Amino acid sequence: MVSYSTTLEEQHIGMKIHRYIQYACRPGIVKTAIKVALIVGTILAVINHGDSIVEGTMESGDWLRVALTYLVPYSVSTYSAVKVLQRAADA
Repeated sequence: MVSYSTTLEEQHIGMKIHRYIQYACRPGIVKTAIKVALIVGTILAVINHGDSIVEGTMESGDWLRVALTYLVPYSVSTYSAVKVLQRAADA
């Protein structure tokens, strides 16, 4: 027989994830993370792929790496902002 009850620890983790998502979706955090991603992502994309973009030799896998180049600073900015809000709420 399978039990579908959750432990207090699982409930706590679920609440933390829910709170994280609520913070991460705040308009101010999203707006800031997009700005950071556009600036930092563009700099990194030019450093890492600029020559291939200019030469027109980018392949589909290269474009995927460029997209990830923007995703990383977005994620870091969001994570940092959420952690600040969580620490402030827990204080």
